[in-house]
Amino acid sequence: MIRIDGVSKCYGDTVALDGLSLDIDAGGTTVLIGPSGCGKSTLLRCLLGLVQAERGEICFGGRRLQDHDLLTLRRRIGYVVQQGGLFPHLDARSNVTLVAAWLGWSSERIAARLDELLALTRLPAAAMVRFPAELSGGQQQRVSLMRALMLDPDYLLLDEPLGALDPMIRHDLQIELRDIFGRLGKTVVLVTHDLHEAAWLADRIVLMRAGRVVQQGRLDELIRAPAEPFVEAFIRAQRSPLDSLAEPH
Repeated sequence: MIRIDGVSKCYGDTVALDGLSLDIDAGGTTVLIGPSGCGKSTLLRCLLGLVQAERGEICFGGRRLQDHDLLTLRRRIGYVVQQGGLFPHLDARSNVTLVAAWLGWSSERIAARLDELLALTRLPAAAMVRFPAELSGGQQQRVSLMRALMLDPDYLLLDEPLGALDPMIRHDLQIELRDIFGRLGKTVVLVTHDLHEAAWLADRIVLMRAGRVVQQGRLDELIRAPAEPFVEAFIRAQRSPLDSLAEPH
C-alpha cells in the first residue's frame, strides 16, 4: 500500500496539494482525475520524490518516503510521463534498456526481459531499431511503457499516458492497458482528464479538486451518490455529446 497523509505542496502562492490524504491499495489500479491544476501530476511527482511536500507524509509499504534511499526506491517504480518522454537520440531498444544496462545487467538478461515486454505490449521486434521520430504515437507509448516496466517494478505511475493520441489509437491502447494491468497485478496510479478512460481502467477513481480529494470509488458510486455538487457537475461535463443524441426524446 501507498499511504499519503496530509500532504501539502505550494508553488509560490499557488496551492497544488492542500492537506491531501489517500490510501492506494496494493495490486490495484487507482486513477486520479480532475480539472487542470487540481494537483494530479504534482501528487505523482511527490510519490517519486521529484517534488518535496512541505507538510505531511508519504509511506510505501509502511515506511516513510524520506526514510528510503530514493535511487533504490525509484528502481521499484516505473514512471510514464506525458507524451512518453523518450530520448530522441536513442533508438527504441536503447530507450527501454538504458537503466538496466547502467545497472550492469548481462546482455542475455536484457534480451530475455525485452522479449517478455515485446510480447506483453504486442510491439513488433522490428520497432526496436527505430528512433522515436520514426515510431507512431501508439508505438512510442508502448516503448515508454516497456521502459517503465524494464526493471519489473512494484509500482507503476502513469501521467496522462494516452493524452496525446488520436481517439482510435487511444481506444485500442486503453483496451491493451487494462489487459496489461490485470496480468501484471502491480500497484498502478494513473492520471487522466478523461472520465471514460478512468472508468475503463480503474479499480478505484479518485476525483480531485484544488489539491484535495473530493470523492473516491467506482464511477457508478460517484454518479449515484455525489459527495458534493462539483462531482455531479464534473461528471455531467464529461459526458460525450453522442450520449445525449442516443437518448430517447
